[in-house]
Amino acid sequence: MPFSRGKKATATAGSKMSKEEGSQVKRSSSPPHGAPKKRTAFIDITNAHKVQLSLPIKKKDAGKKATKKAAAAVSAKNQANLIKSSSVTSEGTASEREKTDTEEDRILSSSSSSSQSDASSPVEELADAAPPAVREIPAHLRKPHIPKEFDIDSESAEDTYMCAEYAKDIFDYLKQREESFVLCDYMPKQPSLNPEMRAILIDWLVEVQENFELYHETLYLAVKMTDHFLAKFPIHREMLQLVGSTAMLIASKFEERSPPCVDDFLYICDDAYKREELIAMEANILKTLSFDISIPIPYWFLRRYAKCVSAGMDTLTLARYFCEMSLMEMDLVPERGSLLAAACLLMALVTKDLGGWTPCLQFHSGYKASDLAAVVRRLYVMLLAPPDDKLRAIRNKYSHKVFFEVASLPLVNLDVLEKALVPQCDDADPSDLSQKSETE
Repeated sequence: MPFSRGKKATATAGSKMSKEEGSQVKRSSSPPHGAPKKRTAFIDITNAHKVQLSLPIKKKDAGKKATKKAAAAVSAKNQANLIKSSSVTSEGTASEREKTDTEEDRILSSSSSSSQSDASSPVEELADAAPPAVREIPAHLRKPHIPKEFDIDSESAEDTYMCAEYAKDIFDYLKQREESFVLCDYMPKQPSLNPEMRAILIDWLVEVQENFELYHETLYLAVKMTDHFLAKFPIHREMLQLVGSTAMLIASKFEERSPPCVDDFLYICDDAYKREELIAMEANILKTLSFDISIPIPYWFLRRYAKCVSAGMDTLTLARYFCEMSLMEMDLVPERGSLLAAACLLMALVTKDLGGWTPCLQFHSGYKASDLAAVVRRLYVMLLAPPDDKLRAIRNKYSHKVFFEVASLPLVNLDVLEKALVPQCDDADPSDLSQKSETE
């Protein structure tokens, strides 16, 4: 309803009066009834006249306090002496006045010297205080001594990404962590599965890794998670591909910079599963593994051990071929990744005629050549067997020129391999070598 002219004029007059009174009356900052109070990080400028700021007071030094006390005492004595001197009659001689002046000077000098000594005492105590004793580093925190002939990280000390100062400690920790992920033959717990089905799944995962151009670490981690899940959770054979593809999805999220999405994995499964089933399986795998999926894989140790002998890319690729072929063998599932990587590298070195197990490899891996004998023999039997037409993904992959066609190389003679399993470095312990270098 529109306002009348009279009311509008009244409102205008009232507004003029409020403007004139605005300079005299302070505007209230309190909120209306029932409204929430303001909560700001700064002081409300409208209530600044009601707030008392407590500024920090700088503490005075002990020396300045002592000086002020001494000065107050001297002024009090001077006033007392003035009163006494005024009561003395003019009959006093000049000699008596000189005596009193000398006594006053002596008192003033003694009081000033005492105040100076009190003010300088804290500084002298700090100067005389002995420096704190240097605490020794505990024995378990000291960096282990690495002999010069076994030092493979000093050359990359300037590269911060190589972590040269902690490289050996990191791999020693990974080797200790392996003990928490040791598996056994879990096929008796899976009534509807067999080793052949598992090998077909691993062969298919290799193709997925190639098609998506994923890291090799992603493939190894997916296989490890699949084995650990199957060791704890029985499934039907129709769900085996879902377990493998979901494990590859989790590993891609863990290792890759830009992992494939859920729809990509549904597509490679030929839409055999629904989106809800894959997401539910992802949650099931993570819960079964207690979200502890940072499992040490052989690929990490293989690259580390290859650095010990300055192996070329062709030799490392041959060792990777042996290691990747071992993923399909159920008999090698219980073996630790560090031991499997050492055995694959030894076979590659012997195949390339680059020598055998060196003291440097023994120092960094902790394995002697005799410790690798059982795994090396099983790898040799695996490679000697005729290839299966259903499982050709790994052989076809390493037959390409990008991988130096290492799958087409002839297998080394067994007698030559047996001689490499008992080298001279077994007689010497790496700890003894390090002790000798320290004494020298």
